[in-house]
Amino acid sequence: MFEILMFLFENYMEDSVVLRMDNETLLIELEKMGFDRYDIAQALHWLDGLIQFQGSVIIDSKLTPHAIRHYLPEEMELISVEGRGILLYLEQIGILDPITREIVIDRLVALDRHEIDLGRIKWVVLIALFNQPEKKSALTLMQEMVLADTRDAIH
Repeated sequence: MFEILMFLFENYMEDSVVLRMDNETLLIELEKMGFDRYDIAQALHWLDGLIQFQGSVIIDSKLTPHAIRHYLPEEMELISVEGRGILLYLEQIGILDPITREIVIDRLVALDRHEIDLGRIKWVVLIALFNQPEKKSALTLMQEMVLADTRDAIH
């Protein structure tokens, strides 16, 4: 499923996480490219969940910049110590704020447990920031971080 999310992010999204075409048309296009129908449906469901959760957490948020995140046991089971560390680091350097952090954690928990590693955590952060126009500078920093990781993997 995660490969589909990355593909959609790189090819079908414009200025937000809203896709340029309806889900049925997108499903057909992605199937033609060889992606599995079940995985496509999961990816589209994940994106819908992102949009819904993002709207609810922003409206209902009582989080302050000084909020400390205590992870639930099931979150700790899914997100490694290194993963929680990168989220804390991104928050400390100003890429994440408490609201965006909650969005990222929600979407990480929505992934298959085998799909959560440091690289994918960074991609989820990137996707979450992409849909927030007021986070352009954080998005730029995160894009540079993801691209630097890609360049390091190639060399």
